[in-house]
Amino acid sequence: MSSAFGNHTLGIPYQPVAEMLAQYRARDPHKRAIVDLDTGRSITFGELEQAVTDIAVFLKARGVGKGGRVLLLSDEGLEKLLIWLATWRIGAVICPLNIELNQKMMVELTRAVDPALILCQKDLDMAALVGDHPAPRLRFGEWSPAEPDPQDELFAAVPRGRNAAELPERNEPEDVACIFCTSGTTARPKIVVYDHAAYWLNGLSTLECLGLTEDDRTLEYRSFGWNSAQVLSLMPFLEKGLTMHIAKRFSHSRFFEWIQTFGITFAAGVPTVLNMLLNRPLGYTAKDIPTLRLMTCSTAPLTAKQWSQFEEMYGVHLLQMYGMSEAGWVCGNRHYKFKLGTVGLPALHQEFEIVDADGKPCPPGVEGEITAGGPHTAIGYLRDDGTIEPIRPNRIKTGDLGVRDEDGFIRVTGRTKDLIIRGGMNIAPLEIDEILLRSSGVLEAAAVGVPDNIYGEEVVCYVIPKDRTVTEVSILQHCQQYLPPAKMPKQVFLVSSLPKNDRGKILRDKLRDDWSARVALSA
Repeated sequence: MSSAFGNHTLGIPYQPVAEMLAQYRARDPHKRAIVDLDTGRSITFGELEQAVTDIAVFLKARGVGKGGRVLLLSDEGLEKLLIWLATWRIGAVICPLNIELNQKMMVELTRAVDPALILCQKDLDMAALVGDHPAPRLRFGEWSPAEPDPQDELFAAVPRGRNAAELPERNEPEDVACIFCTSGTTARPKIVVYDHAAYWLNGLSTLECLGLTEDDRTLEYRSFGWNSAQVLSLMPFLEKGLTMHIAKRFSHSRFFEWIQTFGITFAAGVPTVLNMLLNRPLGYTAKDIPTLRLMTCSTAPLTAKQWSQFEEMYGVHLLQMYGMSEAGWVCGNRHYKFKLGTVGLPALHQEFEIVDADGKPCPPGVEGEITAGGPHTAIGYLRDDGTIEPIRPNRIKTGDLGVRDEDGFIRVTGRTKDLIIRGGMNIAPLEIDEILLRSSGVLEAAAVGVPDNIYGEEVVCYVIPKDRTVTEVSILQHCQQYLPPAKMPKQVFLVSSLPKNDRGKILRDKLRDDWSARVALSA
């Protein structure tokens, strides 16, 4: 066993992408591997191994070698995963930056990643996203194994029918696998670096929680630029050779149609989705979706009430899980062992600990900060100068408070930060503050997260205006110029002062209390 895995025993021995795809091609050449729900296209395991080989041969010919970085700018779709797997196939590093970030931030992140090659979906404004970075650039559309679009800069140049023996390269456990961004815990997200060992261990932790087999048909509708989709969906797909269905985003109107049409057995879940299905039912019951046996909920806490209501309404077993970009899976309920109101047991390969203020382990029943460590976690953070700020062998402080009960289950009791979690997206209040303060009519401002039945939390802001010309409408119009819809404040309150401590720091808890009081008065 590679030293990259430390002392962890692997339930499934590590295999490079080349070996896994060849194995599944031999085992199930006609079985569907990936289904793109938005385009209706799919690819079998026989076709997948060939497509990945062909694209990998092209990447190698373009000078992308082991450790070379490929910046991938794309919405979710079949092509994104083909390029992803081809990059891993030759031991190169995939960099799937989230295209929903603002353009200025994307240019800065591109400069930090410093890719050897930039691949961009043809409908995106590549120049605006990557600035003047000198790396070669290619646009791509839809992959076709036989008749590529002659105008497609990438796929028209990819050779077809190449022999896998041409590629002796392998992705080894200690190789850097992926460079991606957090979902935004600071004004500019951190750039996280993972190796293949961490991905493999996270995949095994997912399989331990969910009990997936090669016969499962899974559904993922979140961005693969986020770690959660990578370790919940991509790694079990690779480690088991199951069928994965993907969509650009969740569709409330089509969700149950997808399940019925494709016989989905497992679907990813987040509180926003579960709340939509609970609060806006479409008339489906358990008898309408007999194949769907399991869903997860992660990226934000789920109450025990929501959990039990969902299971009762749809007859689907729901498992709460808990992770973070830097640590991978931290905890998870198991398909065979679970407890409502908790995030489950520590993940299978996570070196988990709850510690007190002195860093000493807390006994059961005592609240402390949740920490994570070991080869299950990220290598580190990518700095702007290209060096890596190491995470290992240090422990990661999650910023979350938790308690372990007498059965070993973990309950998250609060956050040490003022992070706003809207629909699983982490939003830093300071990022919103910065946008508000760009307005010439704003003297001071502060954003805060408040409870929401659908998204878990919504953004509201408090503004001290400079004069009477400033209105709630003018503030929202200003924000629309700089913020994506998910980060837009849903309410604006014009106030004469903001609560602060004796050092001048804004007390966001007081603002949340103020919002609650306003809601109570208007009820």
